[in-house]
Amino acid sequence: MLNRRDFFKGAGCAALACSALATGTEEVSAQALPSPPALPFQGQSSKLKITGVRMVKPRPKKPLPAYTPTPGSWSTGGTEVANPMSIYPKYKPRRSLFMADDLGSDVVEISTDKGLRGLGYGGPGAAFVIERHLTKLLLGEDPFDLERLWDILWRSTLYYGRKGLVVHAISAVDNALWDIVGQALGQPVFKLLGGATKERIPCYCTGNDSEQHVEFGFKKLKLAVAYGPADGREGLKKNVELVKRTRELLGPDGEIMLDCWMALTEDYTIEFAERLEPYRVYWMEECLPPDEYAGFGRLKQRIRSTRMATGEHEYTRYGFRLLLEYKAADIWQPDMNWCGGLTELRRIGALAAAHDIPVIPHGGWRGGCPHYILAATNSPWCEMFLPAPGGPPEVYQRFEEEYGITRGPEGIYMRPPDRPGFGWESAVD
Repeated sequence: MLNRRDFFKGAGCAALACSALATGTEEVSAQALPSPPALPFQGQSSKLKITGVRMVKPRPKKPLPAYTPTPGSWSTGGTEVANPMSIYPKYKPRRSLFMADDLGSDVVEISTDKGLRGLGYGGPGAAFVIERHLTKLLLGEDPFDLERLWDILWRSTLYYGRKGLVVHAISAVDNALWDIVGQALGQPVFKLLGGATKERIPCYCTGNDSEQHVEFGFKKLKLAVAYGPADGREGLKKNVELVKRTRELLGPDGEIMLDCWMALTEDYTIEFAERLEPYRVYWMEECLPPDEYAGFGRLKQRIRSTRMATGEHEYTRYGFRLLLEYKAADIWQPDMNWCGGLTELRRIGALAAAHDIPVIPHGGWRGGCPHYILAATNSPWCEMFLPAPGGPPEVYQRFEEEYGITRGPEGIYMRPPDRPGFGWESAVD
């Protein structure tokens, strides 16, 4: 057994060995150690400084060919989708009838004194908040100070923010800062998050163009529920029929999810779930308006045949803490471009992991979110939208190239690029 005297003698020898290495008195010299990789700004001051903030509109370096999508395609608004405004006949047919007009670009470009530029996606309305408020808080700062800058943006907007447009803006800025840090270190962002936890990411496809999605190779489909309580019993039957047809198309082993987009009520959801039992639905998403925490909790308690998912329209760790307190969801769906950016998404993901809750981000293929999913142990899938049907083969080939699409046992997979930062390959206007 090692006694205390021997232990401290060994510790002292170890300390002397470390000291010898540090002072170069041993034969092992500093020259024998590998040199660290050179940074893009090697030889200059390692501190970066933010010198510019502007809103931009990214575009592919190689524009896609124009085409007319197949008439009636879900991707182009050709089919009805249940929504919170479905109770008003005037606004029921299409979301575009009530959603906001163009609120400006939701992409920010942050530039530095070393020539590095980061792009960050946010949500609608981000431009106004960034241009009128956040820019002055960012100029002259070091983009590596991610935690401090996030806290500054959060605290400075508490008096009119906390959710919605303001957090969209914070998200865009935070994501752009991560892009800069990755470029400065010459590493893809997922490496900064601890590295990949999976070789590639299984994907599901959202939308009701199911034949196209299955033909492309998807084995996981999320359908948009077309009818809500305002459509009565007939609408409920049509919703069930949609799921039945999709199960027949997909086969017994594929996964079906339902996006209810805040359109249902508790009673409607319970009956709907009961009728769906023969078709093995993997989750029902956003059945209620996002502030109905208690209602979500009751649904999760009552419905055992499927999982409850929500979080697309939730903000920051504080909002997701409420989901936790109300036991409101089996699956969390934060949007990295809306919930507070990558810095905040990591906090949300850690909170979820501590309670064994999967995180499957809304809009997971957009912006830099695939880097988070690749690095997170509790983030198993990535959402995708496929370009509308009816296009030439080049459209879908380019889509596959851009998102690193491969095929395998679970259908479609993707992987973010290994290029530094988020790896954007786009021009900006």
